[in-house]
Amino acid sequence: MDNQTEVTQFILLGLTDDPGLQVPLFITFLLIYTITLVGNLGMILLILLDYQLHTPMYFFLGNLSLVDFCYSSTITPILMAGLLTGDTVISYNDCAAQMFFFGAFGSVENYLLASMSYDRYAAVCKPLHYATTMTARVCACLSVGSYICGFLNASIHTVDTFRLSFCKSNVVHHFFCDVPAVLILSCSDRHVSKLVLIYAVSFNSFFALSVIGTSYAFIFITILKMQSGAGYQKAVSTCASHFTAITIFYGTGIFVYLQPSSSHSMDNDKIASVFYTMVIPMLNPLVYGLRNKEVKNAFRKVLLEAK
Repeated sequence: MDNQTEVTQFILLGLTDDPGLQVPLFITFLLIYTITLVGNLGMILLILLDYQLHTPMYFFLGNLSLVDFCYSSTITPILMAGLLTGDTVISYNDCAAQMFFFGAFGSVENYLLASMSYDRYAAVCKPLHYATTMTARVCACLSVGSYICGFLNASIHTVDTFRLSFCKSNVVHHFFCDVPAVLILSCSDRHVSKLVLIYAVSFNSFFALSVIGTSYAFIFITILKMQSGAGYQKAVSTCASHFTAITIFYGTGIFVYLQPSSSHSMDNDKIASVFYTMVIPMLNPLVYGLRNKEVKNAFRKVLLEAK
């Protein structure tokens, strides 16, 4: 047998090797990350400070903001540092850690979006029983369950990926340690790992989308029966914001992880990954917050009290 050297570090190719684009990209991502931090941490602070926002809907929105903040912080700072310094080397352990936390927070968001759709179902379809349906205990169970499922899912992918031997190239054709990009570097049999990835992503997505689809099917039926114009507009507005986040999140995820291997392109993955690692965490607080009167009122109240 030929001597084989185990990989101890990886080199991230990043988004581009064009020196002329690195500074503009750094500035762009810095702006996006700043908006992400201010938007998500600001949303969490508003929810904590304003008693009127201590409701199930904003409880889940606060958790979504926390997950988006952690989700983006797992990827963006390392990418920006690489663009600024040109150092794209990441150690074996750091790569595993990045893969784990990225997968964990991404999966948690998947289940939180499903929990939020159930909350909206209870609010629109059963308004008289909403307080008894979405109790603090139920909200806590849905939230904790989302975190447990997310971190368990990430553990499966990370352990399954890094149990393999890496003795070929250590160049990751991506700007972070994503499972498909790292798997392709292994010199072990990757067939089982690919199946684990496809089945796990398919199950998580199918389960969450089933909850979301069922919830919104009942919501739309209820909306069509509404006589009040104000109630109709409020329900449609809530659904539109949630559907926007769902479409972007699941659309890019399915595009990256569930496409056939024959048509799989790392360059396309990079473009799609920018959306779900940086753009979505930035957009969520804007979509859910700036279009919401209660959040705007809470923000004005905080500003007046600060003065």
